[in-house]
Amino acid sequence: MSDIVIELVNSRKGMLEYIQFPFKLYKDDPCWVPPLIEERLAYFDTKKNPLYEHTRYQLFIARRAGEVVGTIGALVNNRHNQVHDELAGGWGFFECIDDQIVAEALLGAAENWCRQEGMNLIRGPLNFSMNDEVGTLIDGFDTAPMVMMTHNPRFYPQLIERAGYVKAMDLYAWIYDIEKGLAEAPEKLQRVAKKALEKQGLRVRKIDVKQWDEEVARIKAAYNGAWQKNWGFVPMTDHEIDHLAASLKPMIDPNLIFIAETADGKTAGVSLTLPDLHQALKRSGGGHMWPFGLLKFLWHRRHIDQVRLMIMGMMEEYRGRGADAIFYLETAEEALRRGYKRIEGSWILESNTMMNQIIERLGGVRYKTYRIYEKAL
Repeated sequence: MSDIVIELVNSRKGMLEYIQFPFKLYKDDPCWVPPLIEERLAYFDTKKNPLYEHTRYQLFIARRAGEVVGTIGALVNNRHNQVHDELAGGWGFFECIDDQIVAEALLGAAENWCRQEGMNLIRGPLNFSMNDEVGTLIDGFDTAPMVMMTHNPRFYPQLIERAGYVKAMDLYAWIYDIEKGLAEAPEKLQRVAKKALEKQGLRVRKIDVKQWDEEVARIKAAYNGAWQKNWGFVPMTDHEIDHLAASLKPMIDPNLIFIAETADGKTAGVSLTLPDLHQALKRSGGGHMWPFGLLKFLWHRRHIDQVRLMIMGMMEEYRGRGADAIFYLETAEEALRRGYKRIEGSWILESNTMMNQIIERLGGVRYKTYRIYEKAL
């Protein structure tokens, strides 16, 4: 590894090199979606991103003969370790040329940093938490990722596994042709789902954007309550959810966000579907927002024809009785009315048998798998 130099990123110049490296790495990959550089800078800003109220990190660049050949970030999320009673670190934003020596130098730098922070286990990729972009794509390389999902070269899994990592968990992405799926959805399933709602005294409604703060509070409670027992889940803080809600508000379609609630207004579940902003970002070319990047993005946003169902869950006491399927049916019907052609349901833990079965019965096709790896330190 003598020809590989690992550098800490500790300046704005280094940060820009770090963020811009993927533009070079993926220049010939038609499925890669370029980020907005200002958005990436804001993500790593510890003063702007509330994730860093409980997470610390270090970024690294790998160089060969002065040229950037890879990047990685190491992290420790204190809330994760408190919730799961672990001493686990993580790595993310791993980008690398097809070179095992470079990959092991980068992963080794992240591992050493986590050891120095007192960790005995490391997982990745996490960019930088389970509430953000996670996983290495291991199949489904021939289509672009939807909003807030990842993409990588085919050789990444081999680089990671040769460095001593093993599978911790697989995550599934399902694709659903809306018109075809609704036409073929079993009528019995729809009847059972609607009866389950009535039996439990629930109703499903769209959010009211005029009551934005109150609706965000309801979504917050449902999100942290419905996912609290999921593998790797860490409840988001109030500050994190408010920050996420504020960033998503200009981009959402309120007709695709549903809340299930009891007759007395108690939140029982939530479903959040986003237009696939990656379609607009890809066509705009990403890069700098100013002076024209944002204008290009907003222009292409008008032509988005697919959506990602990214949050869907019921509180435990209402789960497994058929009501979950109503969210899918309501979302699909509304999306079709609004001109969308496809829905991606992602990501779903491979261990979430019930949810995977519901999506499959409704006509979904599993078309991408993402893997989170781990290694003892």
